[in-house]
Amino acid sequence: MSCINASNFRYAAEHGVIIVNPDTSPRGLNIPGDSESWDFGVGAGFYINATQSPWKDNYRMFSYITKELIEIVNSNFPVAEGKQSIMGHSMGGHGALVCALKNPGLYKSVSAFAPISNPMECPWGIKAFTGYLGPKETGAWSEWDATELVKKYSGPALELLIDQGLEDNFLKQNQLLPENLMEACKNVSFPAILKKREGYNHSYFYIASFIGEHIEYHMKNLTK
Repeated sequence: MSCINASNFRYAAEHGVIIVNPDTSPRGLNIPGDSESWDFGVGAGFYINATQSPWKDNYRMFSYITKELIEIVNSNFPVAEGKQSIMGHSMGGHGALVCALKNPGLYKSVSAFAPISNPMECPWGIKAFTGYLGPKETGAWSEWDATELVKKYSGPALELLIDQGLEDNFLKQNQLLPENLMEACKNVSFPAILKKREGYNHSYFYIASFIGEHIEYHMKNLTK
């Protein structure tokens, strides 16, 4: 999710894997307000199943990624069923973490570049969750927050690989909060790796620089 880059294909070919890049939200619905800002609506579905009108009928990217998309890939490509991993960047990184943590055993491996690690506590997440899920008081937000989900994870062994550029402006603006996720993992002994990249920001050059490491990481887990 959200990791489209030409260098992906070279590494995918070397390892004999298929990379699938789904969209970030439904398109062409023309819901009032869906294109007013870049961080909500079109292009910013946050990989959740919305519960609030007018979003709840179509903004169900979580179900699409974890069910429909897998069935489409398995039905149309020569893949080994059950041998799938997931990764993403930024909002897509949040999506990758949540999809893996909410579906124990579905993915053999998960990694994320600069993910929104604790959306309940950052401006991006608060805006999206309020619009898609309703007020925080409903209690629904924690079901879509990786920092909260690791605290109650119960399933097959899983490790989180988090990659973060230290010159990332969104990191400095407290939009990503990887330290909150790592602290939660530490408190419950959930395996997690945080790779800090000096001099790198939030750009696709950053992803291109390290995507090979991530694909190799996933291959090790997929072939165990």
